[in-house]
Amino acid sequence: MKKLEDSLTLQLLRARESAMTFFRPVLQQAEFTEQQWRVLRVLNDHEELEAKQLADLCCILSPSLTRIINRFVEEGMVIRKRSSEDQRITLLSLTDEAKLLVKDFRPNVDAAYKQLIDKLGEKKLKELSHLLKDVIELSPDSK
Repeated sequence: MKKLEDSLTLQLLRARESAMTFFRPVLQQAEFTEQQWRVLRVLNDHEELEAKQLADLCCILSPSLTRIINRFVEEGMVIRKRSSEDQRITLLSLTDEAKLLVKDFRPNVDAAYKQLIDKLGEKKLKELSHLLKDVIELSPDSK
């Protein structure tokens, strides 16, 4: 049996935590949680998404996403509407105000990302990204 510290899943969790130390201060400054920022970023990159698509792209469970979306709707940052093709489907998009907020805040996140790259190195980051994609493709749920 492998030692606990050699566990791939534990190493991945520790790596995530280490990487997030670059981003958390920036997100806290803007009073966003990691999940909230992911929702804003993904919706900003897509014109409109179904709630399930958004949950999948953000790696957020539906109950957590529902809380975030409800808050963002109340704050006037997300528009929720029914699909004209299928009334059972809820479509989500950012308001113009939220798009401007993401545009204004994005350079801070990009600067944090640059710090991470500067510490790790661009070559290692690319290698890591390729390896992680390989691991993700091992999943029985991946396509």
